[in-house]
Amino acid sequence: MALNISGAPYTMSEVSIGRRKEKCENCTKQCNKKQSDEGINSLQEKGVATGEVKESTSVQQVLLSACLACDGCLSENEGQRISQQNLDEINHVLALNKKCDTSKHKILVVSVCPQSLPFFAIKFQLDVPAAAKKLCGFLKSVGVHYVFDTTVAASFSILESQREFVQRYRRKLHNSNAMPMFTSSCPGWIRYAERVLGSLVTPHICTARSPQQIMGSLVKDFFARQQKLTPDQIFHVVVAPCFDKKLEAVREEFYNSILETRDVDCVLTSGEILHLMEQSKVTVEEVDSAPLDHVFGQTSDPGMTRHEGRGSEGFLEHIFKHAAKELFGIDVQEIVYKTLRNRDFQEVALERDGETLLQFAAVYGFRNIQTLVHRMRKGKVPYQLVEVLSCPGGCLSGRGQAEGEGGRPDRTLVQQMEEHYSSLPVRLPESNPEVQRLYQDWLDYHDSPHAQQCLHTQYKNHTQPPSHMLNSDMQW
Repeated sequence: MALNISGAPYTMSEVSIGRRKEKCENCTKQCNKKQSDEGINSLQEKGVATGEVKESTSVQQVLLSACLACDGCLSENEGQRISQQNLDEINHVLALNKKCDTSKHKILVVSVCPQSLPFFAIKFQLDVPAAAKKLCGFLKSVGVHYVFDTTVAASFSILESQREFVQRYRRKLHNSNAMPMFTSSCPGWIRYAERVLGSLVTPHICTARSPQQIMGSLVKDFFARQQKLTPDQIFHVVVAPCFDKKLEAVREEFYNSILETRDVDCVLTSGEILHLMEQSKVTVEEVDSAPLDHVFGQTSDPGMTRHEGRGSEGFLEHIFKHAAKELFGIDVQEIVYKTLRNRDFQEVALERDGETLLQFAAVYGFRNIQTLVHRMRKGKVPYQLVEVLSCPGGCLSGRGQAEGEGGRPDRTLVQQMEEHYSSLPVRLPESNPEVQRLYQDWLDYHDSPHAQQCLHTQYKNHTQPPSHMLNSDMQW
């Protein structure tokens, strides 16, 4: 069981009533998995329309944003694997490392998502670089051997997504599945696409792995070989702002059945790591600062940087600028968003001589994703690319660090995190020398079989969409 920042226990969904968990409308109406709960057979249309759902026998509301965290789509095995991703796991590894039996010792590696660092900056009352060093110092004080920043993995994910978009665009006339392309970095969105939207959408999802899973490949493959270790000798923890990242870590394609190890062994939220600090009864002032590690050891790295965008790695902005240059020879210096329904549903267009060359959209939160689905039902989506994230406000608003009262994001905290995140300097993935060196030394360049294996995956249809949900002859 996870813990919130105050130390109180909660489930992934925050909507449990005893043993029974309420389901949002996606589980209740669209999931093909038979629900074990009794008495949840229908939902009021008003709840579906507004994004808030009420059980007919209860006044408790289930937020639509909790859709993929309510466990209605989880198999028993998935539920068991996710339940093991908690502080007990890392404490167990730390305890084994103190015992005399070295055969059970693990090299403990922690990779921290850049979207988690502003959370710690606010809690520590420091800027992001200083907070990262304090966090690293604390983790090493309890027995962690290496602490990485996943920005390098995000650079790989962005570069591979850029390359795939251009390839898809160039074959769009010959392949009906080429356009639009949906981003693949958000596991909540991927879960929804695979379990609810089905084969109509999954061929359109970018095959680039998320930053988390590319980091998993980097640690368990390149870093392990560099340290003369086998992947199962490393216990890899990712610190993320989002609970859905736990779902992503247990996907079968990221499991090595021969060595019985995962690319990411455990995902802990920012709030869980803060609770670990509280359990250790240390103050920020007592913790010694330590620099983050690099996969190549000591480097001339300029320090903490970020990608473009407002806090979610900026896939849309990077792909848009790259495509404009690669496909049309246009250098885009600044992207101007047009807000549609709200700040979480925006679009951007590339125009020349009155002609629209590219039209992208950023769609955050399940309410807006539902709006996108409604447009799909009508038979036409005008975009070549849609950046889709399940959390309203993007990754900084992940429920593992930004949840306030009633299960809704703490707006003040989110705003503060956005300000801290935007204070970091921007560095383009193409200009990162560590990435270029890894393409050469780790992957044998861009298009090698090894690069395909470590940087890409496939998304599958796990359900047949009901006929009333989507039109089979929909035109994109």
